[in-house]
Amino acid sequence: MRPSTLPQWLAWMEAHHPRQIELGLDRVAAVAQNLTLDLSRAKIVTVGGTNGKGSCVAVLEAILRAQGYRVGAYTSPHLLRYNERVRIDGVIVDDVALCAAFEHVHAALNGTSLTYFEFGTLAALWLFQQAALDVIVLEVGLGGRLDAVNLIDADVAVLTTIDLDHQDWLGDDREKIGREKAGIFRTGRAAICADPQPPQSVLAQAQTIDAHWYAMADAYDYETNGDTWNWQSRALPKIARYERLPLPRLPLPSAAAALAALHALPLPIDAQAIRSGLQNAMLPGRFQRVQRGAIEIVLDVAHNPQAAGWLAQRLAEAPAARTYAVFAMMADKDIDTVIELSRASFAAWFIGDLPDNPRALPAVALETRLRQHHIEALTRMPTLAAAFAAAVQQAGAGERVVVFGSFFTVAEILAQLHTEELVNGR
Repeated sequence: MRPSTLPQWLAWMEAHHPRQIELGLDRVAAVAQNLTLDLSRAKIVTVGGTNGKGSCVAVLEAILRAQGYRVGAYTSPHLLRYNERVRIDGVIVDDVALCAAFEHVHAALNGTSLTYFEFGTLAALWLFQQAALDVIVLEVGLGGRLDAVNLIDADVAVLTTIDLDHQDWLGDDREKIGREKAGIFRTGRAAICADPQPPQSVLAQAQTIDAHWYAMADAYDYETNGDTWNWQSRALPKIARYERLPLPRLPLPSAAAALAALHALPLPIDAQAIRSGLQNAMLPGRFQRVQRGAIEIVLDVAHNPQAAGWLAQRLAEAPAARTYAVFAMMADKDIDTVIELSRASFAAWFIGDLPDNPRALPAVALETRLRQHHIEALTRMPTLAAAFAAAVQQAGAGERVVVFGSFFTVAEILAQLHTEELVNGR
């Protein structure tokens, strides 16, 4: 039976292809040709990297919309609803629009099998084509060179950071991973790199295809100034300097890279739009702060060493009387390094199992790993939701609970908080 509702379509997409991940552009390109996709009216920015991609997309989207442009944004993964992945002019697309897009992609398959991500990517691109947008901002899903998003030639390509993650697919060192991520660069177009020490393979790829290379510290730079920051371009197509910009709620390196991308696009952007966009840009699950009575809750999807290091830095910059961790990670991640980078940030840890998630490391095994790092203030509960409740119960006024370790971890607690808000009528 043909799917008709969004849950039915998502279930069909998950079961349609024999592999969850299969990198490569041949299959998705064939279906895109059948769809007769044409996005030439819009300027395209593609954002890749290990960490900070979603934040960079959010800042770009906010500033461009503040300037008055119609913007489409495609990101992944989602936290609570699949719809979060596709935004048109700042609005998350509804079920009806997504189902219509899935119908069109299905009709164009012509016997080709696509992964869940590939199918969803083509649906997003089809929706963007219908919307007559000025700018489309695309977040790479995995890697770059063979990711479905790389089907589209970007006017500006941004790499946020390059670090060890998804080694089974991308390679076991930064040089190999960087080479894959640099596959989003295009000949004669801007290639922006926000990593302060990029692998040589990234620069080599830019030089090999004759992309316009713009590296942080060389082409642009930024500095903090108390509760504001300054940004300047040195070698970008548009030279500018902005002083006393408002600090965004998202990581500053991602915001600085977004400004670099804007100054590589052939579109007017004024200072007021930049200030407004920086103030309004937000992304759920990225150092997201929620007040619950006298207790602050911080939710962050940090799930690899680099992201864990940034989270520890952010926590140190905004100290609390005591900070408690609510923690769960996927078994295939670098759990020990994340724990080691994080352990000094927390007075106590609370862990529990993520229900119906075979990728998650069981809490009993996670407890063993934490104790191997000499963490003794540790409470294991049957579920992560129960662990969160215990942490909140222990926290006092002026103290803080931090939920981190994966998108699944944050999604579990965000869903609980959302349910509580509905029950309490807030």
